Amino acid sequence: MKSKGAVVASLSGFSINILIPQGLKEEYQAYLTIPNQLTALRILLVPVFVVLLLQGDPWLKLFGVIVFAVASLTDIYDGYHARKYGVETRLGAFLDPLADKLLITAAFFLYYWMGYLVLWMVLLVVVRDVVVTALRVYAEYKNRPVVTSVEAKYKTVVQNVFVYAIMVLMLMKEDAFSGKGVAVMINHFLVSDNIYYIMLAVTAFTVYTGVSYLVSNWSIYFQKPLQGQ
Repeated sequence: MKSKGAVVASLSGFSINILIPQGLKEEYQAYLTIPNQLTALRILLVPVFVVLLLQGDPWLKLFGVIVFAVASLTDIYDGYHARKYGVETRLGAFLDPLADKLLITAAFFLYYWMGYLVLWMVLLVVVRDVVVTALRVYAEYKNRPVVTSVEAKYKTVVQNVFVYAIMVLMLMKEDAFSGKGVAVMINHFLVSDNIYYIMLAVTAFTVYTGVSYLVSNWSIYFQKPLQGQ
């Protein structure tokens, strides 16, 4: 007979004992690791930084950039913590890159909304990430997880640098953070062809890494699922 673990829930001073099968409880706790919690936090922070950056108050925009930076830092720490303490999980391996994609995708759509980027480039980046993520999920389903390539990691770095650069420029074009002359100059730069061509290069590299991923891992999707893993 399997043992059970008791969970106590309190409501208005009344305590209720809920019996949960021990195996289910342990499985739940195995997934509730610090890295997975940080990944969940990163996903929850996505709408927060978007709403803040859409505000007219420059100080709220600054807070939005700080929220985005904190979310990005959780990505660095959760991977380090998982490797150091041996708490890597398949759920975390899936959610971690998904959270990164949500964070970057939200920033790209935000920049499009503000008039800094063109829609077709943003859509190409999003479609690439959706396709690759769907294929990674399918590979996980077949017990054939795919390791992130070096090219994909470079892609993530390039996208993050671009997103951060735009955010800094967005702050610097506010009179509260720079002189009026500097603010006008930066505003002109943000709507110039320079941003267009930089984003074009980012888009081209992103699409290239997606095609490279498909070519390198195509055979996995035609193989039978591995059993007992």
